Order: sequence, then structure tokens, then C-alpha cells
Amino acid sequence: MIELTYSAYLAFYIYLVMLLVQWAVATTIKAKQPNAIPGKIGNDLSHDSLVFRSHRTFQNTLENSPLFLGTVLLAFVMNFTSSAFAICMWIYVAARIIHMALYYTIATEKNPSPRSYFFIIAALANIVMLGLVGIRLLA
Repeated sequence: MIELTYSAYLAFYIYLVMLLVQWAVATTIKAKQPNAIPGKIGNDLSHDSLVFRSHRTFQNTLENSPLFLGTVLLAFVMNFTSSAFAICMWIYVAARIIHMALYYTIATEKNPSPRSYFFIIAALANIVMLGLVGIRLLA
């Protein structure tokens, strides 16, 4: 039980570190651009620009964070210990890290792009986590 709880906490911690890294990368890359204006990226930028890709990586994570954070924090408050839940947390975090790496390295307008598959894996893991918490609440 303790190892399971620790594993879930560790996955959550790694997620938070990933969020910090994404913020730092996006901020640093953008700040190094000539005539950089805080909080604004050029409207003409697209996937061929690392500024755009690092910004979108961070924004995409922020867009997906409320459901993940809410689900995890609710599970933690409920003292919900489930190996399936912890595994889903790790799948979510790993998929988001791979999504991040692919977004940084592959400049493509193709849809779906390779990163899209990891976005979907993370989303499915999050849906399963939410379902597990719901089942526990109804039990």
C-alpha cells in the first residue's frame, strides 16, 4: 500500500516537474527572440518555429491539466489507492513527456502527427482514472 501511494505521488511530482520544464523552455526560447514581447508570440508563427512549438507544448499541457489535477487530487483526498489508478497516472505522465519531446523535435502540420497518438494515450489514461474514481465514489 505504501509503495503504491509513493508511486502515485512520484508520478504526480514528475508531472509537476515536467510542467515547470515546459514553462522554462517556452519562456527561455521566446525571450531569446529579437524584439520579444512578454506574453505574445507572432501570429505568423507555425510548426516550423521552435518558439511556436514550445509555446503550444506548454499551452497544450495547461489545457489538459485541470482534468488531470482534479482527478488526481480528488483521488488523493479520498485516500484512493489502486494499482490501476497508479498505472494510469504513469501512462499519462509518460505519454505527456513523449508528447512534449515530439512537439519540440518534429515540425509538422500533418494531422494526425506522431505526437497526436501520445495526446490520445494520455487523454484515455485520464478518462480511465476519472472512471476509477467515479466507481469508487459510487461503491
